Amino acid sequence: MKEFKYVITDPEGIHARPAGEFVKAAASFASDVKITKDGKTVSAKKIFGVMGLAVKKGQEITVTVEGEDEEAAAAKLEEFLKANL
Repeated sequence: MKEFKYVITDPEGIHARPAGEFVKAAASFASDVKITKDGKTVSAKKIFGVMGLAVKKGQEITVTVEGEDEEAAAAKLEEFLKANL
């Protein structure tokens, strides 16, 4: 299992466009991908779950990746967050 934390820097937090792109990126991997914020955990492969977290700028999320391609998935998703959120 791979896990990393990320603090959102986008002024709008996690909003529709990058959330959709993140979900699409997460769904491209076989591994199970989850996002946790304030004790609530959702699948990173479901847009309603990601948007339901209502993550604002300055808040920290934890991304957990578990499965056969977890190394590649964690690296790609962390890179995505740094570039877009």
